[in-house]
Parts: sequence; structure tokens; C-alpha cells
Amino acid sequence: MNRFTEWAKQYGGIYTLKRFTNTTFVISDPQVVKELLDKKSALYSHRPDSYVGHLITHGDHLLLMQYGDEWRRIRKLIHQYFMEPMCEKQHIHLQNAEATQLMYDFMVAPQDHMEHPKRFSNSITNSLVFGIRTKTIQSEYMIRLFSLMNEWSEILEFGATPPVDSFPLLKLIPESIFGRWKSRASQVERLMTALYTEVLGQVKERRESGLNRGSFMDRVLDQNKENPLTPNQLYFLGGVLMEGGSDTSSSLILAMVRAMIEFPEVQKKAQAEIDAHVGEERSPTWADFPNLPYINMMIKESHRWRPVSPLGVSHAIAKDDYAGGYFMPKGSTVVLNVWGMHHDKKRWERPEDFMPERFAGYPKLASQYTSDGPGRDHFGYGAGRRVCPGIHLAERNLFLAMAKLLWAFEFRRVPGEADAPVESSIGFLQCVRDYGLQIRVRSEKRAETVRREFAEAAGIFSNYD
Repeated sequence: MNRFTEWAKQYGGIYTLKRFTNTTFVISDPQVVKELLDKKSALYSHRPDSYVGHLITHGDHLLLMQYGDEWRRIRKLIHQYFMEPMCEKQHIHLQNAEATQLMYDFMVAPQDHMEHPKRFSNSITNSLVFGIRTKTIQSEYMIRLFSLMNEWSEILEFGATPPVDSFPLLKLIPESIFGRWKSRASQVERLMTALYTEVLGQVKERRESGLNRGSFMDRVLDQNKENPLTPNQLYFLGGVLMEGGSDTSSSLILAMVRAMIEFPEVQKKAQAEIDAHVGEERSPTWADFPNLPYINMMIKESHRWRPVSPLGVSHAIAKDDYAGGYFMPKGSTVVLNVWGMHHDKKRWERPEDFMPERFAGYPKLASQYTSDGPGRDHFGYGAGRRVCPGIHLAERNLFLAMAKLLWAFEFRRVPGEADAPVESSIGFLQCVRDYGLQIRVRSEKRAETVRREFAEAAGIFSNYD
């Protein structure tokens, strides 16, 4: 990603790479994103052909599915359940309860700080999608999901497999020459199919016993006679939501907490804002959003500072086009250089510093800026018609998690531990690597409030147990 960004400085906001028979256009300019992915979204919403992706998903994974009627049908199902009014009126109660457990978990098991955000985001997703909570960090489904996600992310990284889409004959060459790529893809396929089949099977068994929890998959199954999906489509419909809702939110929370120990002045400013509006007798809720603009700025800055998908997910061009003086042939790949746009020194002063104040002019949620092009806050949720359908849920996840954690705790560097660079995992989805952290509850009164609110959350959790 750094190489793509360096080339952008030399060749501009859009340039081409020739990879064998494929032409790839790398976009590092928000204005070009608006002109192509937003204004010409019907042309730029496709995905590059991926033999590896098809081996794993058989074409039924929404992330890699080609743009068309089937994609729109499945996307509509997701949108209906995760649109903003649903999040605002229904899902927010579960999100608040899970964020309360996040506080409690940090308090009673601070040594597991890298795992608690994963449980938090995974539990919200699994509860809403399947009606199944992730109660602890030892949950089997969660452990299996994050394990397969690591392998999935690595094999989908740009350039991680041989160019079989350009040279099909490479499929015939012994895979050992190319890092056993077929075996790795088959392993991910087995892990995905086993997990997604098992979780959906639990929903079906529950329904057969007469219990319908009204989860997303319950609703899909209710409609499946009128709007039928194949078994594989059903497995991957639930699975893709489990993936997207679990990995991205947790990665951003971990990045923000890491930023608190790297930039302690940000932590102090955020806590001063929270303390001015929320006392010790309760933790922040979504109703406090209008009074806590700095937390919203922090969330936007975390997307900018450490984007979860630094190169996005590649798009493909549906038919020949012209843009920026380039002829852009049908089938070309389009890469969104999110890292480059987020670390462009022309727009962002000292881009490696975590400075939420950059977003003082962006008081709204990210969904309000997705079509603003050069004036957009960040590209963490993608662009064009492929913008993340879980954006409304994710924004509330992040706000509740960080507002509650900063209300309850002070985060410090482990005494005696030297400064270390903020490194991330490899793969097309990235998370900050494990880091040491000292966690201190800000007062005994706050600790009492955390315990009380966690006990009260049991009423919400009982709907998913």
C-alpha cells in the first residue's frame, strides 16, 4: 500500500498498472472516486473475476459477487434489516447492552483487551443475524470465525496468489511452486462452509422447536418460499454478515485504544467532554451522541489513521470507458487506494498523528458524507453502490464502545515498555498487532455503575440466550 501511495505522488490521482493481461487502475484522488465510482456506479460496481474467490465461495459471497439482479436482491434483504430506522429503534438496545458488557469485560479481565472488542462486535452481529449471542471470548463460533478470517484475508490480499485469471494454464502447474495456493483456498472454503452451515443449522433447529427470534436469518427463512435462495446462498448470506460485522468494528476499536496510549492528550480531551455531560451514576448511551462530538471525530480519525481495508476491495469496469485522459477497457480492475487518500499530506497535516480535530467540520455520521467525493470524511466504508450495508450499525457500535470505555477507564502504556511502531497484521483486512496496555478504572463509583448496568443488561441478553 505504501508503494501504491508513493506511485500516486509521482503519477497522480489515477494511474495504471499492467499485471500480465490485466490492466489495473489505482485511484488515490477522492474527486476521481466521485466521478467514477459514484457518478458512474452502474459501470464501476462489478468485481474482477477471481478463480480463487470462486473456489472458496462458489460465487455466493456478497463481497465478491458480480453486480446484477442477484446482487441487488441480496443487498436489498440486508438493507431492509440494517437500514438506519431499524438500527435507531430496534438494534440500539442490544448494542448498548453489549457495549456495557465490553466495559465489564475490560474491568474484570484487562489482560484480554485484544479479545474483548472481537467478542463485542461478533456478539452484536451474531445476535442480530442469527439470534445467537457470543457470551464470552471462548465462544467456539467466534474463535472459528476469526481463525478463518485471518486465512481468508491473507489469500485475498492483492498479489497473494498466482495470476490464474490472466493465465488459466497456471492452474495446471504444481501448486507447491506458488505456496500451495489451491490447498489454502480449499482450507478456507471448508472452514467457511462448516461454520456457516452449522450456525444456520442452529437457527433452523430452533425454528423447528417453535422458537422464532425475529433475527435477520429468521426473516429470510420466513420469506424463502416467496423469495427463494439456494442452500449455499443462505449459508453465505449469514456468513458474510458475520464476517463484516465482526472484524471491522473490533479492528477500529483496537486502533482507537492504541491511539489513546500513543496520544494521551486525545484521551484527556475526550474524557473531559464526556465528564461534562455524563456523570458517574450512568455510562454514555446513544442519546448522548449530540453532546459528544469529539467521540465522533475520534471514530472518523480512526478510519483515516488505520483503515481496516487499506486498498479496499477491487472493483471492475463493466464496459469501455474514458476518464482522466485514460482509455479504461472493459474488465479492467479498479483499486481504491484508501491508505493513500487517508495519508495524503496535501489534505492531512502530519497524517501519522492521531488528531480527531481534523474532523471538526464533520458533525454527522459517515453515512451522510458517502457521496461527497472530495469533501468526504473518509473511505472506510467503501464507495459507490458497494458502500458497506452495515454502515449504520457500525457507526453506533463504534460510538457506544468508545464513549463507554473512555467514560470508565484510563488507558496507559505498560510501565517500562518502550515505544513501538503501530504495526498492523497482513492481509486485505488489517488490525493493529497485539500491544501492551495498562487499564485503570477511573473511580470506584464508575466500577459500581459498570457492575450494576451489566446486571441490568441481562434482560436484553435473555432475548438471545
